[in-house]
Amino acid sequence: MPTTSLATWLLFSAVILALLFIDLFVLHRKPHEVKLREALLLSGGWIAISLLFNLWIYISRGHTAGLDFLTAYFVEKSLSVDNIFLFIVIFRAFQIKPEAQHRVLYYGVAGALILRAAFVFGGVALLTRFHYVEYIFGAFLILVAARMIFEKVEIDDSRRNWQVRMARKWLRVSLEDDGTRMLVQRDGKIHATPLLLALIAVELSDIVFAVDSVPAVLAITRDPFIAYSSNAFAILGLRSLYFALAHILPRFRYIHQGLAAVLAFVGTKMILSENITIPNGISLAVICGILAIAAIASRKSPRAKSEGE
Repeated sequence: MPTTSLATWLLFSAVILALLFIDLFVLHRKPHEVKLREALLLSGGWIAISLLFNLWIYISRGHTAGLDFLTAYFVEKSLSVDNIFLFIVIFRAFQIKPEAQHRVLYYGVAGALILRAAFVFGGVALLTRFHYVEYIFGAFLILVAARMIFEKVEIDDSRRNWQVRMARKWLRVSLEDDGTRMLVQRDGKIHATPLLLALIAVELSDIVFAVDSVPAVLAITRDPFIAYSSNAFAILGLRSLYFALAHILPRFRYIHQGLAAVLAFVGTKMILSENITIPNGISLAVICGILAIAAIASRKSPRAKSEGE
């Protein structure tokens, strides 16, 4: 397994912290509604930063590491689209105003970075010590894919969402609008605002998605640095991607099934890795092809045509 020096990890951590600081205290110092143009520019900026980091890996570690990062980044970026569906449900359920949504997603991303580190290092340790775990991970991804294919995503029905129900059940809640505050005092008692409930629901959802996405990334690479850094950069761009896609994503009715096909392919690759090696270049092409087919099929469907009229 490739080793990464402490200095490289410290440099990477400093870059991530600097980007988080710039995002919250420079780009979004004042709460505001993120419009489509701003979201697209920010999303493009995050992708550009990720590709620059990818270029550094390619130069410093070689062609294989560079391709591994790019493939893992694209897999994680693709699967994060499923997060966006759930974020729409959560924000509608708690009636979070557009200008406050970025703050929820920011803290959600900060928590996700810590959580993914635990999942990545734990997964790598398991795969290194117990070889048969890769068959378990692969089978699990295929089972998740099978569930997703037949799962109906109802964005407008938030009452069935378990994250929303649990967040409401745990805490004493004040339904009054308090801007971007997470906690308020009412009648001498501390109450959670809908913003805090939304944050709890977002964090709970990331635990679920980490269980799916981390094994998928570990099917691409077992290098902890490549696996975690690709996850981190994909997560950093998730907020801007949400604001860019939130209004148009529900129109792509087959994108959920496309993501399921991606998971099924990655799970199969992991199971067959002992006897058949699928180069990551081919994996990247297959994944891109699957998502392209899902997007085209969505736009060609009768419902998409009727919505466009």
